[in-house]
Amino acid sequence: MAHSTFQGGVHPFKGKRMSKDKFILDYQARGEMVYPLSQHIGAPARPVVKKGDRVLTGQKIAEASGYVSAPIHASVSGTVKAIEPRLTISGQPGTCIVVENDELYEEVEYPPVKPLEELKKEEILEMIRDAGIVGMGGAGFPTHVKLAVKSPSRIKYVIVNCSECEPYLTSDYRRMVENPDWLVMGLKAVLRLFDRAVGILAIEDHKRDAITALQIASGNEKRMEVHVLQTKYPQGSERMLVYACTGREINSSMLPADAGCIVNNVDTICAVYQAVYLGRPLTRRIVTVTGDAVSDPCNFNVAIGTSYKELIQAAGGFRRKPKKMISGGPMMGVSLTTLAVPVVKTSSALLCMTKDEVARSQISPCIHCGYCVTACPERLIPSKLADYAERFQEEPFRKLYGMECMECGSCSYVCPAKRQLTQAIRAFRRELLAKGKK
Repeated sequence: MAHSTFQGGVHPFKGKRMSKDKFILDYQARGEMVYPLSQHIGAPARPVVKKGDRVLTGQKIAEASGYVSAPIHASVSGTVKAIEPRLTISGQPGTCIVVENDELYEEVEYPPVKPLEELKKEEILEMIRDAGIVGMGGAGFPTHVKLAVKSPSRIKYVIVNCSECEPYLTSDYRRMVENPDWLVMGLKAVLRLFDRAVGILAIEDHKRDAITALQIASGNEKRMEVHVLQTKYPQGSERMLVYACTGREINSSMLPADAGCIVNNVDTICAVYQAVYLGRPLTRRIVTVTGDAVSDPCNFNVAIGTSYKELIQAAGGFRRKPKKMISGGPMMGVSLTTLAVPVVKTSSALLCMTKDEVARSQISPCIHCGYCVTACPERLIPSKLADYAERFQEEPFRKLYGMECMECGSCSYVCPAKRQLTQAIRAFRRELLAKGKK
């Protein structure tokens, strides 16, 4: 049977074999912990502790400073060492709470929770908000805001993005194989908010054991189904996922909710399970540490705030000096110049490669082959858009729907001339977005 998908897309080298069969390892952080106050879209969190305070695991150390914001909780016990600017994954310094880890890992006493059936919708949303849950697939949008739609009755589908289409990443895959019940129970909690919605576990067809695990775990749930998709990048993009699962289309000016859909990442839904069923805040996440420069690629269950440098040491260090380090995957991740940055709520992977393919590429003139057009999931003309972006020509850029680019990198990947199409479009698009905000 043909599996659902979308037009365009690419099939990059997966690279998942390095870590896909590695069980999730619980890693206890050793060094100081650094908590950026901005780990999400929206207003940065506001510290509720000061230098010298002792904190426990699970204790709130920063509160949400607005509706579109999220609190932050300590992931270890220790003493607040400073509240100061520190380097973050973005490459820019940001205000952080620094905690000296005492390695006692003492936890707060969590309040008892009621059974899901006894919880009101407002209580579920409040538990998700107080737990500090945000989109853990990379976007970082506060989950309680995403779920608090104006017309809940219009939501027909709650989609869990189980595709994990980005090369090398296996953190979501391991969650599905090892903790499928968490995923089903978390989705069940979210479905309590939407009386008319069906829950869809959307997964690519090459993850056969994960498909089986999810089918077994969700077998008795009448409002859930496992939807098998073609294996293709960027199948996990929100727009592509909504179209592949429902046939409904959204653009850059719309939210999935406008098409009657809610989309969440695997680890986000597992965090919802922990918050609603166990009363625990978001303090840990799964991070894949992988790449041919890493001695022992692993999937770590790691405390938020742990240094990337410490994670590399836990994975056996480097077998060879890396030429390229990326937070996330190779298609949409962020290039790193140092490992002296902390794991945050949106950190899915640390990828370290012995070759920098992009730096080695020799860029040549466009040969008008049309490969970028064929690959583009949004049916754009990337070669033309990049030309306009490089010349700062706003009108023709907008006229060819340049603002609809979702920056997936498919066009750059297939370009035989090795033009950095996505980078040019991204830079100009963000410049126009900033101009619009002003």
